[in-house]
Amino acid sequence: MSPTWVQLAYLVAALCFVLALKGLSTPKYARAGNLLGAAGMALAVVTAYVHGAVHNGLLILLAVAAGVVVGIPAARSVKMTAIPQMVALFNGVGGAAAALVALTEFLAVPHGSVLFQVATVLTVLIGSVSFSGSVVTFLKLQEIMTTRPVLLPAGQLLGLGVAAVSALLALSVVLTGSSVLLVLLALAGLALGVLFVLPVGGADVPIAISLLNAFTGLAVAASGYVLANTLLIVAGTLVGASGTILTRLMAQAMGRPLTNILFGAFKATSVAAATDEQRTVRAGTVDDVAIMLGYAHSVLVVPGYGLAVAQGQHAARELAQVLEQRGVTVHYGIHPVAGRMPGHMNVLLAEADVPYEHLKELDDVNPGIGSVDVVLVVGANDVVNPGARDEPSSPIYGMPIFDVDRAKAVVFMKRSMRPGFAGVDNSLLYNPKTTMLFGDAKESLTKLLAAVKQV
Repeated sequence: MSPTWVQLAYLVAALCFVLALKGLSTPKYARAGNLLGAAGMALAVVTAYVHGAVHNGLLILLAVAAGVVVGIPAARSVKMTAIPQMVALFNGVGGAAAALVALTEFLAVPHGSVLFQVATVLTVLIGSVSFSGSVVTFLKLQEIMTTRPVLLPAGQLLGLGVAAVSALLALSVVLTGSSVLLVLLALAGLALGVLFVLPVGGADVPIAISLLNAFTGLAVAASGYVLANTLLIVAGTLVGASGTILTRLMAQAMGRPLTNILFGAFKATSVAAATDEQRTVRAGTVDDVAIMLGYAHSVLVVPGYGLAVAQGQHAARELAQVLEQRGVTVHYGIHPVAGRMPGHMNVLLAEADVPYEHLKELDDVNPGIGSVDVVLVVGANDVVNPGARDEPSSPIYGMPIFDVDRAKAVVFMKRSMRPGFAGVDNSLLYNPKTTMLFGDAKESLTKLLAAVKQV
């Protein structure tokens, strides 16, 4: 049994983790919560190192140093637009670490108790699935591979077959204690993770990341039993529970069942694309849009990933301040899944000191959106696509959106006519109410700011 001081240190670390999650639930305390969680993790690592027989202390210190050397520059240099990719990679590394630790422990004690073997099998399988699945989500988010669903021939049967083989291997490992079968189980888990994420479309990848994060938590919790470490069980359970809750909330925000989000591509039917010759768009100039904004009474800004890519949040804030000085009411419509992960737009606008009370959610905006004079859509696409509301054949049908097409006028700021991350054409672009302003979001907003000052 661990000494009292070790148990107390682990208890303090566990409390730090719980309080960190609580802090992360509100923008006001998110930074403090993050630091508190890091402090709890540091305490846990130091306690684990000091306590017990450390057989490879130098190697452990070298591994920690390598992690610090890689982790800190990576976290500090990554752009806000790439945070989801970093989260996916970090999550995958966590799953792989849990699987490798369990595999190592099993090789040292191949014929432990049945509960030990079950915990080991679960850790290896779930950790492997989380690792390979997270790598695929990274590739999709980074657009190294296509963001569209990838459907392999007989993909459903292949996935079910790999899952069945994984279950048989897991049972065989528990019954025989074979390390060779455990390695094969890890390989099957890697294949299963890839097959699990490939059919997920680009707009749904953040939900897959959240679910894989829950998987990693479960793997860590199971590894806690393998290592007889209570803190790992607590930490893994917290991650698994919070990831599951977040996944459920995101699915609700998308307005679709989780099964449809993950496996809907297998049932999707091809949709004939409308020809561009039959539809036209109305492109405007900066001066045209400046007049619309300058003489409006109310303006709603709907930011999206395009704003993040262009780093145009400060320009958007300055434009809003100039409009507010002219007596225009300006609010920001924040969709739950705008950007590439929950809270992406909140953090982006917080960087520009946008007052939190100016950020409005769907339920606050849509009931009165018909009285809004101008909706300024900056880099968003799927979250304002009327097809999610009106086209049952659309892959994003059922997802709650901002009903901006019901406002008095819409200004749509985009680089081009290219579809959004979901790969779905947006009928709002062709709406007679819509004025297109093409160009980089930051450059367009800067020019718009200067033009509004002259109105």
